[in-house]
Amino acid sequence: MTSWAGRTAAEISAAVREKRVTPREVVAEHLERIRRLDGRLGAFRLVRAERALAEADEVAARGDLAELPLAGVPVAVKDNLAVRGESRRVGSAATPDTPAARDHVTVARLRAAGAVVVGLTNVPELCVFGTTDGVLGTARNPWDPARSAGGSSGGSATAVAAGMVPIALGNDGMGSLRIPAANCGLVTIKPGRGVVPTGAGDSDWFGMSENGPLATTVEDARLMLAVLAGTEPAPPSAPGALKVALSLRSPLAGVTIGRPYAAATRDAAGLLMRAGHQVRRADPPYPLSLAATSLMHWTAGTAADARPLDPRLLTRRTRVHARLGRPFVSAAGAGTAREQLRHRLEPFFAEYDVLLTPALARRSPKAGPWHERGWLSNLLVNTNYSPLTPPWNLTGWPAMAVPCGTLPSGAPCAVQLVGRPGTEDLLLAVAGQLEAGNPWRRTAPVG
Repeated sequence: MTSWAGRTAAEISAAVREKRVTPREVVAEHLERIRRLDGRLGAFRLVRAERALAEADEVAARGDLAELPLAGVPVAVKDNLAVRGESRRVGSAATPDTPAARDHVTVARLRAAGAVVVGLTNVPELCVFGTTDGVLGTARNPWDPARSAGGSSGGSATAVAAGMVPIALGNDGMGSLRIPAANCGLVTIKPGRGVVPTGAGDSDWFGMSENGPLATTVEDARLMLAVLAGTEPAPPSAPGALKVALSLRSPLAGVTIGRPYAAATRDAAGLLMRAGHQVRRADPPYPLSLAATSLMHWTAGTAADARPLDPRLLTRRTRVHARLGRPFVSAAGAGTAREQLRHRLEPFFAEYDVLLTPALARRSPKAGPWHERGWLSNLLVNTNYSPLTPPWNLTGWPAMAVPCGTLPSGAPCAVQLVGRPGTEDLLLAVAGQLEAGNPWRRTAPVG
């Protein structure tokens, strides 16, 4: 008997289109895996078992089944994106438990492509922090359940890394796709501004947050990104010789990169050199003001999201974060600081095609009730382990996390690829070369 849990979205969709398996069979097997594993991993806030099976049957009955790029593929959705008929809680007791009247545009595109939504995944409250824990659940890293999956798309990353779904939908405002992907050994891409719709009226942290895929392979990330962007999935193409900048410097002064993460990035540089690229050590000209700019936009985005909610129902760390951001909402919305950062970094990307950095500076913290701790302790743990992602939300340029090697513990390690606007396909091609040169295990050894 063929097992479909742990298979890629591309493999599953091909089998469904060729009628070697039904969508119901695929979805049922993944729901059973969720039932067995999620009690100790905490990926899902809500599992849509009965509705998902019914929707799988609807996919099977579609007249265009043979053309659907995600035919019968189970998908998980981050709980800050609307799924028709389900509540959207964003990890908080302050949000209403009211069913959504319609799907978010990205969810609608996944369903139109044949995907079946099996559940909504856990997030930290208002998707603020890089650890996914709160009053609605805690997402753990399947490679090491004692540690956080990261955040804020932590539940989505847990679900994919544990083989509970082959792909998941998340978003990234300060690293919220790349951080959990790096922790959990997944491929993700934060697309550049305007590639994937954010959705009318939805929070996007003043244009910094982008919706994107979490997957186990570059092929699946490419496939899902095309669906989200509303384009035809294109076959991969080999990039020509590129100029790649290797940087091991943290963008935030005073934060250092751990040795295993620097070593993995050097190894990735070696792979790219053997693939024919020119790799040089070069650091982007990060301004000293970057920490202040990042904090201003991070807190201001939270302040805007928290404005309609009852503050008495928010956790203490979220209340403090929002309060600190209120004076900066207008300045963040104006975008002046982000435009200045783009102008400062553009000459660097005129010289180099791709920037290669570590994805993280060190391992994620222990899983636990970080939402019960003070704001400063949350700020410090987030900043010290994930300083490398925020600049590319501020600029609005595409960035990826790609597994590349393992830590001494056996957990996955990852690098970050960054490109200028419009280079999503190029970054995916480079990621494919890293994948070919250093293949990694698709899912964690759980269950």
